[in-house]
Amino acid sequence: MKTVRLTAAQALVRYLAAQINEDGEPYIAGVWAIFGHGNVAGMGEALYGIREELPTYRGQNEQSMAHAAIAYTKQLGRRRTMAVTSSIGPGALNMVTAAALAHVNRLPVLLIPGDVFANRGPDPVLQQIED
Repeated sequence: MKTVRLTAAQALVRYLAAQINEDGEPYIAGVWAIFGHGNVAGMGEALYGIREELPTYRGQNEQSMAHAAIAYTKQLGRRRTMAVTSSIGPGALNMVTAAALAHVNRLPVLLIPGDVFANRGPDPVLQQIED
C-alpha cells in the first residue's frame, strides 16, 4: 500500500468530498468561504486542490453564508448540505447565530471556523525589552 501524505485540511476536504447520501449524490454540495488569517493557508489551498469535486463559493458575511447553507439543506429535505469556513475572529463568532438556528431546526450544516497555530508564539519583536 502506498503512503499518502496530507495536511489536516487536505484530509478533511477529501473526506467531505467523498461523503455521499442514500441517493448516491455528494452529501456536501460545496463550501462557503471567507479566507483570512487562520484558514487561508490550510483550508484555502486544500479546497483549491479539489475545486472540481468540492466547489467553493465566496461569501461577503459569515452569518449570511451559514444561513445560505442552512436554507440549502432545508430546501433539499436534509438530503444534502454545505460547509462554511471563515477566518478566526469576529467572523467566526457571527456563525454562532446560524449554528443555533440549525440546531433548533435539526438541520445539518458543517461550520469550520479558522484557528491559530497551537505552537505559534507572539512575534519576537513584541517580546523585546528596551533597556
